[in-house]
Amino acid sequence: MFRTALRNVLAHKARLLMTVLAVMLGVAFVSGTLVFTNTIADAYQKSSAKGFDQVDVAVRAKYQDSEGDRLGKTPDLTQSVLDRSAKVPGAASALGVVNGFTAIADKDGKLIGGGFRSEGGNYWGDKDPRYPLKSGSAPHGGNEVAIDAETARRAGYKVGDTVRISVDGPVLTPKITGIFTTDDGNVAAGGSLALFDTATAQKLFAKPGAYDEIDVRAKAGTSQAALKSALDSALPKKLVETTTGRQLADDQARVISASMSGLKQGLLVFAGIALFVGTFIIANTFTMLVAQRTKELALLRAVGASRRQVTRSVLIEAFVVGTVAGVSGLVAGIGIGVGLRSLMSTLGATVPDGPLVVSPGTVASALAVGIVITMLAAWLPGRRAAKIPPVAAMSSVHAKATTKSLVLRNTLGALFSAAGVAVVLVATTMDGSSGQAPMGLGAVLLIIGVFILTPLLSRPLIAAAAPVLRVFGVSGNLARQNSVRNPRRTAATASALMIGLTLITGMTVMAGSLQQGIDKMAGSAIRADYVVSMANGNELSPHVYTTIKSTDGVTASSPMRNAPARINGQTEFLTGVDGSAIGKLTDLKVDSGTFEVAGPRVVVDADLAKSYGWKAGSSFTAHYEDGKAQKLTVAGVYEGNEMIRGIMLDNTALAPHQSDPSDMQVMVKTAGGASDATKDKLEKALGTNPAIKVQDKEDLSNSVAQMFTLILNMVYGLLAMAVIVAVLGVINTLAMSVFERSQEIGMLRAIGLDRKAVKRMVRLESLVISLFGGVLGIGLGIFFGWAAGELLGAKMATYELVLPWARLGLFLLLAAAVGVLAALWPARRAARLNMLSAIKSE
Repeated sequence: MFRTALRNVLAHKARLLMTVLAVMLGVAFVSGTLVFTNTIADAYQKSSAKGFDQVDVAVRAKYQDSEGDRLGKTPDLTQSVLDRSAKVPGAASALGVVNGFTAIADKDGKLIGGGFRSEGGNYWGDKDPRYPLKSGSAPHGGNEVAIDAETARRAGYKVGDTVRISVDGPVLTPKITGIFTTDDGNVAAGGSLALFDTATAQKLFAKPGAYDEIDVRAKAGTSQAALKSALDSALPKKLVETTTGRQLADDQARVISASMSGLKQGLLVFAGIALFVGTFIIANTFTMLVAQRTKELALLRAVGASRRQVTRSVLIEAFVVGTVAGVSGLVAGIGIGVGLRSLMSTLGATVPDGPLVVSPGTVASALAVGIVITMLAAWLPGRRAAKIPPVAAMSSVHAKATTKSLVLRNTLGALFSAAGVAVVLVATTMDGSSGQAPMGLGAVLLIIGVFILTPLLSRPLIAAAAPVLRVFGVSGNLARQNSVRNPRRTAATASALMIGLTLITGMTVMAGSLQQGIDKMAGSAIRADYVVSMANGNELSPHVYTTIKSTDGVTASSPMRNAPARINGQTEFLTGVDGSAIGKLTDLKVDSGTFEVAGPRVVVDADLAKSYGWKAGSSFTAHYEDGKAQKLTVAGVYEGNEMIRGIMLDNTALAPHQSDPSDMQVMVKTAGGASDATKDKLEKALGTNPAIKVQDKEDLSNSVAQMFTLILNMVYGLLAMAVIVAVLGVINTLAMSVFERSQEIGMLRAIGLDRKAVKRMVRLESLVISLFGGVLGIGLGIFFGWAAGELLGAKMATYELVLPWARLGLFLLLAAAVGVLAALWPARRAARLNMLSAIKSE
């Protein structure tokens, strides 16, 4: 039986090629994902580990827990702590570290480093071991800076150039005195690093005389553990905590691994979708192969082969196919991993250098996925063939499914579909977080149910295309009859395309609806013409608000200043605003009371008010970070959203309790409204600062939309894999169908059907099957998009369902294009059949 199975594989090489390709694509995606993420994670881990080479023990301030209603805080690491650290037994040296956000502009005034990865710090003395100088010298004084070599290369800076830099206040224009090399992970990821002398860094980052961290080097012969123990004994344990450099590197490695796991899981989900789609194709292929060899298998049964041996022979074929697909998929996956890494560099994402990582786990996963998926998909056709009695198989009385099996299949499909719809509908009534798992379960049940019911659905839906097919005469009628002749085969072929279009349509409906909700939120909640904020989301200097307020043409402005406070034993963040201007800058619906922010009178969003049982006229006590308390009165309750929510109070009431006030953003209304000229005036008033963004309502919506557009485009690209697999499935099915119907096609040619008509028949059959899958996929996608939107709507009041009809039409055209392209080779093959040879074939 083993030799028989191998002989069958070799005898049907062309027919099994599409199956190998379908499995290979899925395996390639899995192995490529593992190679890519393992390679990137390894490069970052090694890079970050180098960054800790100069640190044997790090000393950091310990956060002090709050007592009663007082807020906790983190103490400063002073010069005295640094001096004591340097003198402990076993310490060779101690170095103070200061860091914070620092934006560097390129020669065109544009921000380098993407905002969030733009860092600044201190250069220790004349020769900092952390940052070896590539050229120039160490910075000294407030008008000098050193920058990393990668940023200098990207922006074209050299020693002696003047550079525009911003921390959180006015733009600085220091001279570049040095260019250094670094293993800093932020720089490796495409960010920038600017270093000042220690006194300047302490002043710029609002830590005069204090440090963020103290790095201690051990003397030769002193271990990191021994040095840590000595520091623990010498320093106050209540105020500081110590960590070895090895532990820091291990912690960083875990953080990198955790951050990569999300990307890995996301990519593996799409690989799973491609494999799921491929499973239908494999099962379809083996069903057709087994059906074609029914008489052969019956003969084996007649000469003594058992059912198990017949099933085993089919599984051996599947094992060989799966092994070939697994090995070729692994090789292709390694290429995909290399390609993805190169793509990141092309898109501007800098990745640390490092070797390609192909772990034994990746190899095992690729082979296991290829073999297991193929054998599972082939098991049912093999088992079904083994159950057919030899005499029935030889006379082909087994060919049609029994009424009992059809009733059982349709009943099972209806139960799965009903359960899936019910679970999804129940999930839409839950809140966003608790409803995700039930909705995922419901979606899986519904897709399985629809797949089981697809043979039943194929007849009425394909019949609906009959009037159009009649236009093509005999070819159209034959195409319709061929499509419904074997509903199970048609269903399996269409389902592969259905799943891909379901996901694409669902994501598109969600993204379009979400964008509409964001636009509506920005338009309805904000009256301000502009919102000013930091490029990295950090806090603004109060100087920004002062500058804007005095700018010509500004009619109203208010900072949005966050401050923690203890309320009823809980920590809440208060939002300080200009009470006289905030009403002109926002348009929030007031549920009760008045929108009055003055003195101790505050306004509260409805969700927070409900959680504390407040209403208009209620009073509560806020304990500020300076330890003082103040009684506040709720003047009104408003409907909050993702952009504005919480407790708003006047800055005149908040400012006395803040030692270092800063603003999250500044809202601005101007006399002429939003325009390019007004925006340019505001940017110039702020010194054309690379760290500060001036955004109108459209900019705010677009900045959020960019993220969703990027995610959506990535999803389209990843799901293209499933569509490619679906195309292979249609080609495979048509090619094997042509082979099955060789005699029939020969007879049609003999009675007058020309080659063009034969080609047209196969193409129309492919088109009908693809459109059938497209209609099902788009219908399911709209349903899932609506259901997911109901979950989002619970958190976003402005969310509303939007059906992008133009894109839905494009997806249907995509399904039609899949059908036309997939039919090219099978149609050509059918037309070129020799009619006499075809008539003689069995």
